[in-house]
Amino acid sequence: MTWTKAPFQSLFSEPSRNGVYKSRDHHGSGVKVINMGELFAHDRIGCQEMARLQMTDQELLKAAVVDGDLLFGRRSLVEEGAGRCALAWGIDEPTVFESSIIRVRLNREVATPAFYFYYFRSPVGRARIRSIVGGATVKGIRGSDLQRIEVDRPPLAVQERIARRLNCFDDLLGANRRRIALLEESARLLYREWFVNLRFRGHELLPMAQALPAGWSRKPLSALIDTGPKTLHEKGKTYPFVPMQALSETSMVIDQPGERPISGGAKFQNLDTLLARITPCLENGKTGIVQFLSDDVPVASGSTEFIVMRSKVVSPYWVYCLARDLSFREHAIRSMAGADGRQRVNPKCFDTYMTLQPPALILKDFDAVVEPIFQQVQVLARQSRALTKARDELLPKLMSGAIRV
Repeated sequence: MTWTKAPFQSLFSEPSRNGVYKSRDHHGSGVKVINMGELFAHDRIGCQEMARLQMTDQELLKAAVVDGDLLFGRRSLVEEGAGRCALAWGIDEPTVFESSIIRVRLNREVATPAFYFYYFRSPVGRARIRSIVGGATVKGIRGSDLQRIEVDRPPLAVQERIARRLNCFDDLLGANRRRIALLEESARLLYREWFVNLRFRGHELLPMAQALPAGWSRKPLSALIDTGPKTLHEKGKTYPFVPMQALSETSMVIDQPGERPISGGAKFQNLDTLLARITPCLENGKTGIVQFLSDDVPVASGSTEFIVMRSKVVSPYWVYCLARDLSFREHAIRSMAGADGRQRVNPKCFDTYMTLQPPALILKDFDAVVEPIFQQVQVLARQSRALTKARDELLPKLMSGAIRV
């Protein structure tokens, strides 16, 4: 099927607009503001937690984001961020967008926003965007170039049918993300309740000794975990490889790894926790637990900027929850040293961070509760990878008209 083509601008309901820039004293309160972080992290942006910005009513009128707006990365330090497209959806309160983003608002009488969101995620749409990306150190696009690119324009009814079909995948993916977030929150809350607040199962029956329950002791973290574990592997053999971008800032799930022969970098096995040691990855929260390896391939490697945290005498699930705990993270961040922009965690911070070693029986009880949670997260993550693969295989066929809907 051959679709007509049109300048992208001919589908606009109003001119495209760059986002707002305000000095630091306007940040911290006010309305939600969409930053490049949201653009990288989410395909649909709306109801997530975001930074806030003070805006006047007149400024809000000009820079407001509404459901159906297309948001394009205007400039980025990495090429894939330049022109990256997200869809405003589920806006639940006044929201604006920052200066590194371009807002496009389409005329709903001729264009379906969700269709063009998927269009710019497809190979043909990405090719159109790459044709206008410029810059050396910082990659970017200009609104004037974006409005002039030529796009496919199928009939409105076809756009709507394609969007509905693809939305089915993203609705399921969104449901899985929400379930994973709830499961992870329950595991972290249980960790804090048992090992920080000391309200573990049966706590009221144990006598206290020097402000600690009987059988508990205070130890440096390095006595409980190994941060440089030996992981046996065959030299020259290809293994899964986890880059830094595969770690999430908020979730235990590690994105699908690639493959390469092991050379340098971190080596790890299932149930090891990976912690980013370099700025700003550590401050942003990049942490994950390895659960994707099989008996046939029990080893993987990853970025040189990972710290591998492996249990010595505690539960591996305890290790991951500790790695996400605010107290530990602040301690690790305070230890960072090095040149600006390349600061790294001081390995000695694991010797100076004091924590409580629970009795083995308490850890066994903890594992019995949280292990099914971690396993369920991994099942949902596998389902999401399968859904993503199916959607991405279908996308170019729909956008080329090879499949009629």
